[in-house]
Amino acid sequence: MTHIPSLTLSNGTSIPQLGFGVFQIPPDDTRQAVLTALESGYRHIDTAEMYGNEKEVGTAVRESGLARGDVFVTSKLNNGYHAHDAALTAFARSLDDLGFSYLDLFLIHWPLPGIGDFTETWHALEEIYASGRAKAIGVSNFNPHHLERLAQTSSTVPAVNQIEIHPYLTQDDVRAYDTAHGIATEAWSPIAQGKVLADPVITSIGERLGRTPAQVTLRWHIQRGDIVFPKSVTPARVAENFRIFDFDLTPDDMAAITALDRGERTGPDPDTFNWVPDD
Repeated sequence: MTHIPSLTLSNGTSIPQLGFGVFQIPPDDTRQAVLTALESGYRHIDTAEMYGNEKEVGTAVRESGLARGDVFVTSKLNNGYHAHDAALTAFARSLDDLGFSYLDLFLIHWPLPGIGDFTETWHALEEIYASGRAKAIGVSNFNPHHLERLAQTSSTVPAVNQIEIHPYLTQDDVRAYDTAHGIATEAWSPIAQGKVLADPVITSIGERLGRTPAQVTLRWHIQRGDIVFPKSVTPARVAENFRIFDFDLTPDDMAAITALDRGERTGPDPDTFNWVPDD
């Protein structure tokens, strides 16, 4: 079994640097996809209430035969529940849907700048953390000015900031802020929903190393220090994405991939995104 490197979060919690994401995986496909990932060696699953597949993630973890403590599971607060009491209720619902007594990591999914004040939401997460029902708490899609706002109202620094990162959106400014403040950076959409896989810089590196473009891109994330969780429902692709620890990119490779940055998002801009689900 390949050893997955782990990073230590600011509160001492250990998190596997490679995980498996279930964003956009339909509930009917999620159980088998997660089982396949766990059988392939993944020990970190990233879900969210917004994805609609927490129940299936929990079922797969239980059916895997692995001890609960051997699988790091993250979920996120849905956008309609930022009020303090609503956040507590939503967290309890996520635990119930997953069938767990605790989460390893719980995140505010989006800052929603035009809807309420996320600092109230953060205080609810602090209470959840103090209760022991989440081993660590953090945020997702927060820019430095959002994080500064939290710092003004709370002494609890997010353990993690999960943001969109890929070679076309390197997010060096956000990553630098996170590093300076002891916040681990997680990368969602790590291959830009496949857009980077035909890039000649990445394909040429892959050809030289005998690796796929996806493996090259994921290795770039790992060597940068990002926590990354690709997703796929294809077993061969799930296994392929796991095989990124037996080769290295050179400093020139790393620089060439980083130089592809063009500020191109595949998802919403956190400074303008204010969507909430219909109840």
